[in-house]
Amino acid sequence: MSAQLQLPYPATVPAASHPSSAFTTPTCPADATASAVGRSALERRARLTAKLAKLAATGQLAPLTRQIAGLGGCAHPIRLTGHRTHLDTATGEILNHFDSDQLPAGELLVRCGNRRATRCPACSTVYRYDTYQLIAAGLRGGKTVPTSVAAHPRVFTTLTTPGFGPVHNQPDTGRCPCGHTHPDNDRLLGTPLDPERYDYMGAVLWNAHAPALWARFTTHLRREIAKAAGLTQRTLRHHATLSYAKVAEYQKRGQVHFHAVIRLDGPTGPTSTPPAWATTQLLDHAVRTAATRTRVHHEGEPPKQPQPAGHIPASQPQDSERAGRLVFRFGRQIDVRAIRGTDFTEGGPVTERHVAAYIAKYATKGAETTTGTLDRRLRLLA
Repeated sequence: MSAQLQLPYPATVPAASHPSSAFTTPTCPADATASAVGRSALERRARLTAKLAKLAATGQLAPLTRQIAGLGGCAHPIRLTGHRTHLDTATGEILNHFDSDQLPAGELLVRCGNRRATRCPACSTVYRYDTYQLIAAGLRGGKTVPTSVAAHPRVFTTLTTPGFGPVHNQPDTGRCPCGHTHPDNDRLLGTPLDPERYDYMGAVLWNAHAPALWARFTTHLRREIAKAAGLTQRTLRHHATLSYAKVAEYQKRGQVHFHAVIRLDGPTGPTSTPPAWATTQLLDHAVRTAATRTRVHHEGEPPKQPQPAGHIPASQPQDSERAGRLVFRFGRQIDVRAIRGTDFTEGGPVTERHVAAYIAKYATKGAETTTGTLDRRLRLLA
């Protein structure tokens, strides 16, 4: 049921304060608006009661209740209309027939299945739980994955975005460079300290190239693993395979960080034992090296706006041959932690349970949860 948005009645503005105004908003007593809203609520309740009474009288209330209960609290169910008929192809006999007109609402209601918490809290919760189970199974076994994967080399990796200029933040000291201490709900968090010098173009283009950066990173990662093992990239697949699950976390400044679970398996996947050289230390080194070397080039003019003092832009020409190209890379902060089955310690190895919960959490969140951006398409009003 959609919520009724109550708008305040416009205040009266003296005509003298706006000489060019051709009209004056009429006054409205404060209790008039309240009484009108009350009457509207009573009328809606009366209409709803009448509809429910009609459904109960025709015996359709119980089926409708079961149908709504099956949605599990979905905020935006999909409404399907039509019919389906199952026939015996040999005899032509009708085995089953279903028509949406036979349903109480005249429609078949199906869960939207949206994973974004701002669109449908109920469906996103189911998605988060499912994601947790899938990630946990990939770390400790279960759901057709053997429990032996818990002994495979596994790391939890965070790849960050470069800086495009200083922004309002919450440092460990508690005081932002602007001189204030920002609460968690402060809308200034993530906004540039100096909008005129912030590299907006670089920030937007970096997000646009983030998927390509991740794809290039995985290519470099396989090369680094093969190099460390003394193999070629082509022969690596005969000795070990790379498995991973990643999620993008949107920061307050609107940039994405990648969090990934990376695992080394044997040549046939999780059911095979990794070779002796496949260690957590080797995987850690390969991830860090690959992230440092990953580059994505974009044809186009570099940003013309000045950069803040001491700021090294993430998008810049590398040499004279690429004078008209932009080069994108990951940030300098690269975090790689081994995944253990032991208790969680700050700054040390992380547990399977914490990693699965972390990945599942950000699988249901988009940019709208941190930056306040819209989570729906803009449509023209006319």
